[in-house]
Amino acid sequence: MKNFGPKPMMYPMPVLILASYDKDGKPNAMNAAWGGIVEADQICISLSKHQTTDNIDLNKAFTVSIADTEHVVPCDYVGIISGKDEPQKMEKAGFTTRKSEFVNAPVINELPLCLECELLRIDGDSSKDEMHYIGKIMNVCADEKILDSDGNIDLSKFHPICYDPCSHGYYELGKKVGQAFSDGKKLK
Repeated sequence: MKNFGPKPMMYPMPVLILASYDKDGKPNAMNAAWGGIVEADQICISLSKHQTTDNIDLNKAFTVSIADTEHVVPCDYVGIISGKDEPQKMEKAGFTTRKSEFVNAPVINELPLCLECELLRIDGDSSKDEMHYIGKIMNVCADEKILDSDGNIDLSKFHPICYDPCSHGYYELGKKVGQAFSDGKKLK
């Protein structure tokens, strides 16, 4: 085994697109990799200071869309360009939005899976550049094009991407290899 020391090497690392409204109600989005589910109805995302964090602080709400293979380029774009520098950031990315029915934040129409979140709290040391934004998931919405005949998310129709912090690459998740809460029973 090779030791790498303390590094953010957790796989798969989802590519999260956070969206929020500014003080004038204009939508903005950013790409974030350091996040995940921490409770059945909570998400935690580690963020440094951005226009999006200012917006979240203001509105106490945000959405988290899951990036997919169809939208790699615009999802990367919103991560490398600040809305402070490019007022037409969302338009240049090709993203359109609608207001969430559950929180005061935009839902990106082009991304097929979205968690609509209310800000619960911000943890961490404010003197450091990284804070943990904890959100309560108020709703999850999904485009019907990624649902199976029973109305559930179908990973053969939805192709989320993950981030590799070593190569800085985006990768599509692969095929189903087992059944949770079932395959392990073979060892009983």
